[in-house]
Amino acid sequence: MIAFISGGARSGKSTHAEALARRWQAERGGARYYLATARSGGDGEWQARIGRHRQARGEGWITLEEPVGLIAALERVEPGSTLLLDCLTLWASQLLYSSELAEAQGIAMLERLLSEARRRDVALVIVSNDVNEGMPPEDAEVWRYLAFLQRVHCLVAQEADEVIQVMAGLPLVWKRRDGEPS
Repeated sequence: MIAFISGGARSGKSTHAEALARRWQAERGGARYYLATARSGGDGEWQARIGRHRQARGEGWITLEEPVGLIAALERVEPGSTLLLDCLTLWASQLLYSSELAEAQGIAMLERLLSEARRRDVALVIVSNDVNEGMPPEDAEVWRYLAFLQRVHCLVAQEADEVIQVMAGLPLVWKRRDGEPS
C-alpha cells in the first residue's frame, strides 16, 4: 500500500500521515518507521521544530534520517513494516541543490522506492508540500525546483493507492485504495 499526502505548510498533513501510518501498522503488524529527509543540523529554531515533531509523534517509531538516499533508507526497513517518508519537498530540494544527482536519477530513485516498497510489502506513506498554488515564479531556479517537484508529485500520485490533500487539518481524499477517484 502506498499513500501520498500533500497540503500547504502547517496544514496538518504530517499529523494525518502519522495517524494513517499508525493505523496501517496496527492492521498489518511489523515495525513503524519514520524517514526524515530533513537534515538534523541547523539553527536552534530548526532543532526545536525537530524536537517538537519527535515528541508529537510519540513512542513506537524507528527514526531514519536520510536527506537524499531513499533506497539506502528503505534497505534498513524490515519487510512487512510501515514507513512514513516526511517529506518529498525537502528531499527534492536536497537532491537538486545538495547532491551530485541529476533530476533523472532522482526520478529513477523514487520509482525504485515505490516498486521496492511494494515488492518488500512495506506500507509507504509519503508526505509533501503543495508549493505551486500561486503565481508562477519569475526566478529560473525556483521554477526549475517547482517543475521537478510537480513531476515527483505526479509520479507518486499515479502510483499511490491513496491520494489525500489536507487543508486546515481536514483530509480530502482524491484517490482511494481501489484506485477510483472519490
